[in-house]
Amino acid sequence: MTLDDLDACLEGVIPSVVATVAADGTPNISYLSHVVRVDDGHVALSNQFFGKTAANLRDNPEAALLLVDGRTGGQVRLAATYLRSESAGALFDAVAGELAASSAQVGMEGIMRLKAVDVFRVGAVAAVPNPAPMPEPPPVPVLPRFAAAAAGCAAIAAAAEIGAAVEAGLDAIAAALPCDAATVYARDPGGGLVAIASRGYPRSGVGAEIALGDGLAGRAAAEGRVVRINDLSRVRRFGHAIRASGAVAGDDRRIPLPGLPGAQSQIAAPLIAQGALVGVAMAENRTRFAFGAAEVAAFGTIAPALAAALALAEAAPAEAEAAPPRRAPPPAGHGFAVLHHAFDDSVFIDGDYIIKGVAGRLLMFLLDRHAAEGRTDFSNREIRLAAELRLPDVNDNLETRLLLLRRRLDDRRAPVRLERVARGRLRLVLEGRPRLSRA
Repeated sequence: MTLDDLDACLEGVIPSVVATVAADGTPNISYLSHVVRVDDGHVALSNQFFGKTAANLRDNPEAALLLVDGRTGGQVRLAATYLRSESAGALFDAVAGELAASSAQVGMEGIMRLKAVDVFRVGAVAAVPNPAPMPEPPPVPVLPRFAAAAAGCAAIAAAAEIGAAVEAGLDAIAAALPCDAATVYARDPGGGLVAIASRGYPRSGVGAEIALGDGLAGRAAAEGRVVRINDLSRVRRFGHAIRASGAVAGDDRRIPLPGLPGAQSQIAAPLIAQGALVGVAMAENRTRFAFGAAEVAAFGTIAPALAAALALAEAAPAEAEAAPPRRAPPPAGHGFAVLHHAFDDSVFIDGDYIIKGVAGRLLMFLLDRHAAEGRTDFSNREIRLAAELRLPDVNDNLETRLLLLRRRLDDRRAPVRLERVARGRLRLVLEGRPRLSRA
C-alpha cells in the first residue's frame, strides 16, 4: 500500500489523527482538519491549534498518523518523520485555500486560520486490521466524458451572444461532470460575484450576490483555482450551531443564493480571461466523492472556454447603426406599479423586489424612455451613452448586466420582459401600462 492508494482517506471526510510523544515519554493525540499528499513520499498536516504537538515534534520528530477512508471506514496507519514547517509558499497557499473554503461553508471565515503546514516524510504505510468484514466501497462516479467537455467548449465558442454562451457552458458542465445542479456567476465591477444563470435548483437564485472570498465560489475567485469539497455532511455537523441560514431578517432586497438540498459534493472554478477574473462556475452533487482529480481536470477545461466567451461578449463592438426607434401602441392588460428607490437603485414591481444597482438603473432607464416616447426598441450604443446610467467608461459589463436583468425579470414572471432582437439591440415587452414612482 502506498500514498497513491489513499485518495479517499485524504478527503478529510473523517478527521485524521496524529500521535506524538513528549521527551518524558508522555503521548499526545490531536485531530487534524487536513492531511495533504505532497508527493509519493511526503504529506503535509494543517497546523492550526496544536501547541503540544508542535512541542513534542521539536523534541522527537517521529509521529504516527491514522487516516480513515470516508467511504468504508477502513483505517490506515502511517509512520512519519517531521521535517519542517512552512508558513508561506505554494503548499501553504493550497492548504490555506482548502481550509478557508471549508470554513466559509459554516460561517467560520477568519476563525479557523492556518498558522503553518507541517511536512512529514512517510515511512511505512499499513492497513489497520479489522476483525469485522469491511464493506465494499460504493461505486466510483462515472469519469467525466472528456469528449463531451470538448464538444461543450466548441458549443461555447460558437455561441453568438452571451446568453447562449452561458447556456452552452451549463450544458458542458452537465455533460462532462456528475453534477445535479450548476451556477454561473459573473464578476461585478463594483466587487463580488452575481449569479447570472443556474440549473437544477428549486429556485434559480439569479441576481444573488456573494463577496469574493465567501463560500466555495468566492474562494475559487479569490484563490484563482479550482476548489472542491467532497463531504458537506462533515462541514455541516462541524458548524451547525453557528451556520447562518436564509436571508437577513428584514432585508427584502437580498436574493438567496441558489442551493441544492442534500448536496454532499461541491466544486467551483474561476473564469479567467487574459489574466482577469470574469466570473466563477460552480457544480454540486448529492453524493459524496463526486469530484475527484479527473473532474477537476474536466472542469478546468470548460472554465477557460466559458471565460473567453464572457469576455468576448463584452469586448465585441456594437452595431454600426443605432437601432431605429420603434414605437408601440399602449400595452393592453392591467397596469402595474413600478417603484424605484434612488438610494440603492432597487426596483419593485407590484411590491415584488426585482433588482438593484446598475441593473435597476437600466430597467428604469428603459421604462422612462418608453413612458416619455412610447419606444420599445433600444440599442446598446445609446444605453452606453446615457449619462444618467453612470456606466464606467471602460469595462461596463453591459451585456452581462442586461443578461442578469432579462433573466431576473423572467424568474419573477414580471409584467416586463426584455427580448434580444439583434446583436446589440433589445426590445422592451410590457404586459400592461407601467405606473412609475420614485422614493
